[in-house]
Amino acid sequence: MGNSGSAVKVCTDHQGGINWLSLSPDGQRLLTGSEDGTARLWSTADSQCHGHFQGHESYITFCHLENEAAFTCSADHTIRKWDVMTGQCLAIYRGHTSIVNRILVAKDYLFSGSYDRTARCWSVDKEKQIQEFRGHRNCVLTLAHYSSRDVLEEEEEEEQEEEKVSRDLLVTGSTDCTVKVWWVSSGRCYQTLLGHTGAVLCLILDAPNRELFSGSTDYTIRTWNIVTGEQLKVFKEHQGSVICLELVNRHLYSGSADRTVKCWLVDTGERIQTYKAHKHSVSTLKFHAGILFTGSGDACARAFNSKSGVLQKIFRGHKFIINCIQIHNELLYTASHDGTLRIWDIRGICKRNKRRLKKERSAQGRGSQKGSLSRLFNNKVGCMVQQENGE
Repeated sequence: MGNSGSAVKVCTDHQGGINWLSLSPDGQRLLTGSEDGTARLWSTADSQCHGHFQGHESYITFCHLENEAAFTCSADHTIRKWDVMTGQCLAIYRGHTSIVNRILVAKDYLFSGSYDRTARCWSVDKEKQIQEFRGHRNCVLTLAHYSSRDVLEEEEEEEQEEEKVSRDLLVTGSTDCTVKVWWVSSGRCYQTLLGHTGAVLCLILDAPNRELFSGSTDYTIRTWNIVTGEQLKVFKEHQGSVICLELVNRHLYSGSADRTVKCWLVDTGERIQTYKAHKHSVSTLKFHAGILFTGSGDACARAFNSKSGVLQKIFRGHKFIINCIQIHNELLYTASHDGTLRIWDIRGICKRNKRRLKKERSAQGRGSQKGSLSRLFNNKVGCMVQQENGE
């Protein structure tokens, strides 16, 4: 295991804990949303703060960054849209009657989930509520979005006559233990996925494979067929709430309050690896270049070899829980409740891992070549035996 790393830079501009960190699609900027009621925009080129968004009347719970616009939601019951270049507030979305804890931007839609037990859909440009999704018995914690075009065959789509105007669907997870799927155009609930016995804390969607994964305070992860609503598998080995999920190449990574991350084979449900060493809950995780990066309530970030489970590095320096991590250009960004954004150089770990992967592939190639030669030799011997026997 490598030595514990020290941060390349520590950004201390916020006056309160950072609740979320978002990376723009082009990778040029980062957005942090804080308990101090402000959001800040950072350049990934120079790690400097280039924008300070002020206007919310309470703390920011979550934020989302596009290339030209930033979105923040707050305990003041509102969502705001900001101009990335000028810092000007472009829109205020009002309607929720309690804390807005999650937002999601998809196409021209802005979706939000709140403690008021509703999710809502807004027109990004017109500052107008398009739809309200009402039916959960408790707060909406997590959101996902997809189009029926992503999951349905043409003949199946034709069966959904009622919803031909728009084929977009919203998925919501709630503390009422349910996951609901809604038609965006009508606000009608299409499916209620029942099975969890605790709050649904995280969702991850694999539309091409028609699958949805949900993690809960009941210690389980459940897989659902997003078209039929059928529960496919239950992953049961965690001993604490499942807080975060990441899906990579049919491998599902789950971070838990039991201080571990587990890796599961989606197709079989088999747990193939457990990543230990955390001294508190695993609050966030990110897979990058064969390495699993985690953030924990013990104020440390960690890097594990995703295949072997070996801990490669500990990143120490934060004082409180790490709420979110991002990776760009072989730099690791960690945002913490201590109010700081820390930037770490991970080039060394990535290089070592690439060399290891290259060696493994090379060894596999040699093994494959040996196997081919062996099969060729055996085939020749078989032919000679056949000839000798006059066959």
